[in-house]
Formats: sequence, structure tokens, C-alpha cells
Amino acid sequence: MEGQTYSAVVENFLRYVKIDTQSLEQYADKTPSTDKQRDLAVVLRDELLGLGASNVRYDEEHCYVYAEIPSNLKRKIRVPSIGFIAHMDTSEAVSGAQVKPRIIKDYDGEDIVLNEELGIVTRVSEFPMLKECKGKSLIVTDGNTLLGGDDKAGVAEIMAMAEYFLSHPEVEHGKICIGFTPDEEVGNGVAFFDIKGFGADFAYTVDGGELGEISYECFNAAGAKLTVKGKSVHPGSAKNIMKNAITLAYEFIATIAGECPENTEGYEGFYHVDSIHGDVEKTVVEFIIRDHDSEKFAQRIRTVEKNVSMLNEKYGEERFTVEIKEQYRNMREPIEKAPYIMEYAKKAMQRAGVAPKVSPIRGGTDGAKLSFDGLLCPNICTGSEGHHGRNEFACIEDMETIVEILKNIVLLPCEE
Repeated sequence: MEGQTYSAVVENFLRYVKIDTQSLEQYADKTPSTDKQRDLAVVLRDELLGLGASNVRYDEEHCYVYAEIPSNLKRKIRVPSIGFIAHMDTSEAVSGAQVKPRIIKDYDGEDIVLNEELGIVTRVSEFPMLKECKGKSLIVTDGNTLLGGDDKAGVAEIMAMAEYFLSHPEVEHGKICIGFTPDEEVGNGVAFFDIKGFGADFAYTVDGGELGEISYECFNAAGAKLTVKGKSVHPGSAKNIMKNAITLAYEFIATIAGECPENTEGYEGFYHVDSIHGDVEKTVVEFIIRDHDSEKFAQRIRTVEKNVSMLNEKYGEERFTVEIKEQYRNMREPIEKAPYIMEYAKKAMQRAGVAPKVSPIRGGTDGAKLSFDGLLCPNICTGSEGHHGRNEFACIEDMETIVEILKNIVLLPCEE
């Protein structure tokens, strides 16, 4: 790739993915959870200043970057101030350090060997969306790390859109607001987001996947921690005395194991065990609870509490305790009250030759909390897929099209 010139969005992306910005759940009590996220924040701040953006601000304490492109409309018409938001951090599921992106030109539609030595292959059977990328160019990893498309693809696209408007002052547009956040992957992406100072009437998170995706629905979400108290004695004389906390923990897991991510799709909710650690005397199980439907979500929480009570009754004492914390809610209800926001996104895609695909997010987004806090914020695609794993990839042509979609979203209100 050295010596070759690519479009602005690709150049941005290749530069950003090489900066390790992994967030960590274990340090989620502070924002940012990892200081290395500041490395990209500073780069973005400096690039925005270099492009000539206005009101560029870096919240050094909490690691947010904000900027504006003022309206240059010559006509006296009222158009909305539109915001675009992406998160800088990457998932802790796979390392984001020393990412080595590789470009595959004219992809043949077949399985992709990322790392022959490690036996890491991106198979079309597992990632069927690759079929839509045949003949296009892909950016992949060397199999040792994730790529970082979630959400550096979104960051790169917003920056390419900003560069376009700042370098083409003859193109009239309304006010554009830009925001980059930390810690989305650990659920704290907008914990300290300055909605008022951001200055947008509404916004879009650029944090989706397949080209054409638009989402205004996400999960209702909670995180849970189950603590199991055991009793240890010598295994040689353990009969009817030992209470192995690890075994008891798995007994609880069995009560929710059927409805797991690998068995569900679409609007189906699930329980997902993230981690289990401990010993005979004490074991902790961390898991998440998800459902699009608020009533079903509440029922899932009641099911967990009921199962804990049932097991405590079975063993005749309180060996199981669970803490459940709500993380975010489905943003459908507030966004449905302002349908024009979704219509701008749909029309912007159609103008770029893309068929909109409105689908629920099987996950969360910074836009969920923002929408409930007063900044309506649906989610749109980035052209990267296979997130949170070594098989993550991004399609160059799709990313370039998404930059056009963002530009169209800005321009459409000016035509009304």
C-alpha cells in the first residue's frame, strides 16, 4: 500500500486503524477507560483544525472531540443543524494493537485467508455479506488483530465529509456538527457528551455495518453480575458437604443458555454470558440481557431474578446473588415522533444509488442514550462488517459511497 494514493476516506481509515484505541470494561468506572484513546482524539482535533473547522474542542478530561462547519447559506432560509457522531474506541474482544491492514483489490468472492500460519480464514459461508463485495476492494487484517472498522470507518467517513465541505466553500449547506466519543464499546460513550454545546438539532451515529443499513431501533439492555458463594472442603471427604461455586454457577447458566446470541436473530432477544471466573468458594458470572421489546425485556429480568430465588430455595440458603444494571433503552419511541430524520437518510441513500434497508440494531449505539436525552440520533451504515473479531473487513467502494450519503444528508434540507 505504500506509495499508493487512495480516496480521502480510505487514507483516513488506514491511518486511524493503526492507532490502538481499545477500551476496557474493567476500567469503565472512569471515562475514558483507557488513556490510549486520547491518541486518536488528539489526531482528530489537529486534523480538524488543519482542515479549517470551527469551534474545534477537545475535552481533555473525558476524551471527546467536537467541531463545527458553519452554515454558508446565502439565502435566508431556516435549515436544521445536523450532527454526525462516531466512536473512537474498539472492542476488547480482540487486540487492536499493531493493526496491519491489507487491501484486496477486485475481490473474487471466495474465502479469504488472513493468516495461513494461524489458520484464520474469513469464510463466505460465515460472512455471507461478502457476496455483495465481489469485484470491489476490501480492507482486511493479517489475522492477528481486529481491523477497527467499528467504528473507525465511521470516523474516517465523517472526516472525509468534513474535508469535502471545508474545501468546497462554493457548495451551500447548513450548520454541520461533528462529535467523536470514547468508550462506546463499554457502554459509556456519551456519559459526558455535551449535547447543548454540540449544537445539532438532530444527529446520526455513523456506526452501522452493511451499505444501506439505517436503524432507529436497538435493544433494551442491562448488564448483570451473578455472585455464587460456595463451600470448600477436602475433595476426599466432600460428599454432601462441598458446594462448588463453579458447578453452581453453571447450574444457573443452564437456566438461560437456550436463548443465547448464537440461537437468535432479528427481533429475538437473548442472554449472553460474557465471562466466568472464580474458584470453589466464590465464582462470578457476568452476562448481558437484551430485547427490543420493553415488556419482554422486563420479563427477562424477572426470569433471572426468579431463577436466582429458585436456586437459593433449592440449596436452602442464599448462595446466589445478582446485581442488574440498566445500560440503555430502545430509541424507537422518541425517533418515531420525528419521521423526517429517517426520511433524510433514506433519500440521501437513494440519491447515492443505494436501496435503504431499515433494520433493528442487534446491539446498542451511542444514539440510544442521546435520543432519550433530547438529541434524536438514528444509526447509519459504515461499510465495515464482521465487527469485534479478526475477520472484520471494510469495503472501499461502500465507504466512499457512505461519504456521498453523508454529504447528501447535509444538502437535502437546503433544497426544500
